[in-house]
Amino acid sequence: MERSAYLALRQTYMPAAIRLLVIAESPPESGLYFYEPSGRPSEPLFAAMMKQLGVQAANKQEGLKAFRDRGLVLVDATYTPVNGPGGRNRNAVILADYPYLVEDLRGLGAADGLPIVLIKKNICELLDRRLTADGFNVLNRGRIIPFPSTGQQVKFHRQFREVVPLLP
Repeated sequence: MERSAYLALRQTYMPAAIRLLVIAESPPESGLYFYEPSGRPSEPLFAAMMKQLGVQAANKQEGLKAFRDRGLVLVDATYTPVNGPGGRNRNAVILADYPYLVEDLRGLGAADGLPIVLIKKNICELLDRRLTADGFNVLNRGRIIPFPSTGQQVKFHRQFREVVPLLP
């Protein structure tokens, strides 16, 4: 899928007023994209975000509406899937796409102090200082929030809640 197709899916669930931007790594090669409404509510990142919101969605569309209604937007650092076999030198791809990320964030109003939270170890390490230096309001302040899978779910929820104590 092209970047424009991912952004079109996200646009479908764009809140009237954005309160928090969540930056993740990339859409997965599996096709289980966060904003794909026909997906399963049990997808790791989606399920974790619903738990953070206290939402028990019967389906993904219902959960995406709850995410939108609370003013949250998920942005990927790159829209090139980088989680496949061999990792595709993920950090290099993310850094190469950094100008697109900055453009996207500015378009969403993040240059005006909108809070941003980073998810996944490499995203936190690559982007926390960089985005802060570019004037964005990154809440992590050096704190790593792991991706909520492969045994990291409890740590994800604890760290996310410490970085973002009161979700909308």
